Amino acid sequence: MASLAKWVGTAAMALMAAACSKPPVEPEPGVALALAMQRSAALSNIHYRLRFEIPRPEQEPVVGGAVIAFDLADDKSPLQLDFRQGESAVRSLRINGVVTACDCVNEHIVLPAAALHPGRNEVAVDFIAGDGALNRNPEFLYTLLVPDRARTVFPLFDQPDLKARFELTLVVPAAWRALANAPLDSAVTLEGRTEYRFATTDPISSYLFSFVAGEFQAITREVNGRPMTMLHRETDTAKVARNVDAIFKLHGDALAWLEDYTGIDYPFQKFDFVLIPGHPYGGMEHVGAIQYVASALLLDEEPTLTDRLERAHLIAHETAHMWFGDLVTMRWFDDVWTKEVFANFMADKIVNPGFPQVDHALNFLVNHYPGAYSVDRSEGANPIRQPLANLDQAGQLYGDIIYDKAPIMMRQLELIVGPDKLREGLAEYLRRFSHGNATWPDLIGILDALTAVDLATWSEVWVNTPGRPEFRLASPPGAAAVGGEALVQGDPAGLGRIWPQQFDMLELGSERDTRVTMTTAGAATPIPAPATDGPLALRLFNADGRGYGLFPANMAILQAWDRLQPVEKGSALVANYEQLLANPAADVVAYLGLLLDITEREQDPLLLELALGQLQYIYRGLLADPMRMALATVVEDSLWAATLAQPDSSSTKLVFRYFANLADSPARLGQVYDIWAGTLALDKLQLEEDDRIVLAQTLAIRLPGKSDGILASQLANTTNPDSRRRLEFIAPSLSPDEAVRDRFFESLKNVDKRNTERWVVEAVGNLHHPSRLGQSAKYVLPSLSLLQEIQVTGDIFFPSSWLRATLGNHTSTVVAQTVRDFLAARPDYNPQLRMKILQAADRVFRGSAIRAAQGQQPPAVDESR
Repeated sequence: MASLAKWVGTAAMALMAAACSKPPVEPEPGVALALAMQRSAALSNIHYRLRFEIPRPEQEPVVGGAVIAFDLADDKSPLQLDFRQGESAVRSLRINGVVTACDCVNEHIVLPAAALHPGRNEVAVDFIAGDGALNRNPEFLYTLLVPDRARTVFPLFDQPDLKARFELTLVVPAAWRALANAPLDSAVTLEGRTEYRFATTDPISSYLFSFVAGEFQAITREVNGRPMTMLHRETDTAKVARNVDAIFKLHGDALAWLEDYTGIDYPFQKFDFVLIPGHPYGGMEHVGAIQYVASALLLDEEPTLTDRLERAHLIAHETAHMWFGDLVTMRWFDDVWTKEVFANFMADKIVNPGFPQVDHALNFLVNHYPGAYSVDRSEGANPIRQPLANLDQAGQLYGDIIYDKAPIMMRQLELIVGPDKLREGLAEYLRRFSHGNATWPDLIGILDALTAVDLATWSEVWVNTPGRPEFRLASPPGAAAVGGEALVQGDPAGLGRIWPQQFDMLELGSERDTRVTMTTAGAATPIPAPATDGPLALRLFNADGRGYGLFPANMAILQAWDRLQPVEKGSALVANYEQLLANPAADVVAYLGLLLDITEREQDPLLLELALGQLQYIYRGLLADPMRMALATVVEDSLWAATLAQPDSSSTKLVFRYFANLADSPARLGQVYDIWAGTLALDKLQLEEDDRIVLAQTLAIRLPGKSDGILASQLANTTNPDSRRRLEFIAPSLSPDEAVRDRFFESLKNVDKRNTERWVVEAVGNLHHPSRLGQSAKYVLPSLSLLQEIQVTGDIFFPSSWLRATLGNHTSTVVAQTVRDFLAARPDYNPQLRMKILQAADRVFRGSAIRAAQGQQPPAVDESR
């Protein structure tokens, strides 16, 4: 290519310099929608050639180089590369071969129009990479670039609809392995450094570009004719050996299912994955190089059913992303939920055949409804699809609504369209937009042609608005004379919305039980006359777990527990719990008693965990303090008996976790201590290193006089170096010395202290342990004040996790008022973060109201109890 000086001439070079020093229009920080649309129309055929030189010491900078080639439609306007590190990190810039000194403006490198030309262009940048999204550790690093964090590492056009091919070279310490999106072309070791060159990727969005490098072990298997490599850092060889077959099989089964369901072969060059300790997500769907948090896949010797289901679901979810999200990607991050709902929806289907003993309707209910309701009942409820003006706010679109409510919506959509037509429509969607980008309306347009239902109108309520319907029983006009009843659907926002949906109603009669399918398409749906013989005893709405909303509920249905099917039991628990939270005057103690009865009798682990989770929050958060103290012995004895009564080791471990969390009396805490120390053994309870680390944290908090010895012993007995680093980091949050905890909290204001976000969240949870709420309330306001910085510097789930760890155990009016005052004083506060705060504070608001109805607020708890 001719030099730019020869191509444009001297006068044009002067014009270019002037344009570069002062852009005609100063760009916004981040990646604004207007900029993204402009670039999408102007750019095509993008190729990145990237090189990173990574030193072993974390303190030394990562030096990078990028050669960016692209076709440009016209050269009438300056072009902006995204690079958040700023001018000080740019070492050199060449545009079409000409060295250029160009200003960095508001997180962009502005390329002057005069330096560009229609057709093929090439920009070369040498730079210092930002560390934040490189997740550097002493012996490894990994990139996490979703949603717009690629621009924190290297200069690029960082938006999902500018798919590009990436060609990567990594120079790393000689002992390190490396993994990236494309196959390895070559590896050359020289003078203590290894240079890895990778092949060119298929077209992918920038947030999916990834590499991992470090001291990892590699295991390669061939599954269904496809080679796969797994990298890991686990030092417990027995743990690896007992999990590795299942891990590879689950991936192979998921790939085979997806190829069959979609009719499209796996669409990328390779399929590998890496297990990373302390990873902030469950998984991340990088093309050909999926990342997982190691603990989710390397399970204990006797994992609970929930642990095994969650592992299978996580693997299926990330594998489904190869089609839904990677092959076809949302055009803009307002539709980020589409890739997540498709992955979750497919994962639910993929997992089912592998667990024939599980009631999968129940599994769907317990996995999705509590999370979805936790947001939709709150003052911060958000729609599934949210507007987005700038990618620097895209991380806040993630949450329980897209992961939990959206799959519920998809199941209702499947009921409307039919399973076969939905499959046909999704296959057409994947074929039409293969290796490209699409929107939710694009899919709705395809499905609309397959059904007589107006899906656009249906979608407007379900997808584009927040909240849930509230159902109540009523007698419509004229029906009272004939004894008719109706189920009335109300809109809590007062907008008159209707959520069309289908679900079953169960009638328990004195002689027999009957299920009736109801379709609620209007404000009132007549309830069919009872089909049971004899008098009608009880009704359970949403008995099949397909409907969505706040349903009428009666605690008495739980007293008919043995007459209910598993999904009916789950639905009854969810409905009664939601009614309890909606009504401050509800009989909390009566419901707690029913939960204790269920935990003593029920042996289905899905139902057990659902009931135990409700029991823990009610006992710790909703009971007035005198009542909690009066019930302590009953609760402890009941959970201990339930622990001993479980039929197998996995269920025993499940119940024991809750017993250890709720133990208050010296005798019961002594039992937990003896089990942790190994001086008390239960036949069906097997604890591994991670279990003992969790128990050590609980005991260090609850037994302050033994805290130092507990932590010293646990550190000495922890063999995994990553686990030791985790416990060393967390240790100050466990200290019985309030001053030590105060200093640790202050240290979290330093962004470098927050590098391993999973550890930070764990430590913040310790600061706000239920036994420390009187002291930890002082952390709430500074934690809220830090939230905007955390949103800027952290990964997508960190703000929500930070808030949940901070607020999750508080139910006092003091903390509730702190949150209210914080938001009231900031009327122009970031609206996405405002919603996140209100979502996390829902338990605070409801807990304080329910406690107030009981006539007492929780006093500070004596930590020495």
